[in-house]
Amino acid sequence: MGKKSNMVPLPTSGGGTILPKLIGVLVTVAALAVVIKHPSDAATWAKTLASAAGRVIDGVATFIRQVAS
Repeated sequence: MGKKSNMVPLPTSGGGTILPKLIGVLVTVAALAVVIKHPSDAATWAKTLASAAGRVIDGVATFIRQVAS
């Protein structure tokens, strides 16, 4: 008798529901509308998000350095 395989088959990305795609399209359209109607506000929000992401990365790096030492 042969050995049984212990591998679990991975799901393929060929199918799926329309809901995730629809949400992605709606978010993209909303972001584009904000950029077109309020470009200065959108730029301020982008700068704020980039600054927050930088602070998060710095915090994680500081944490890793303190754990490693």
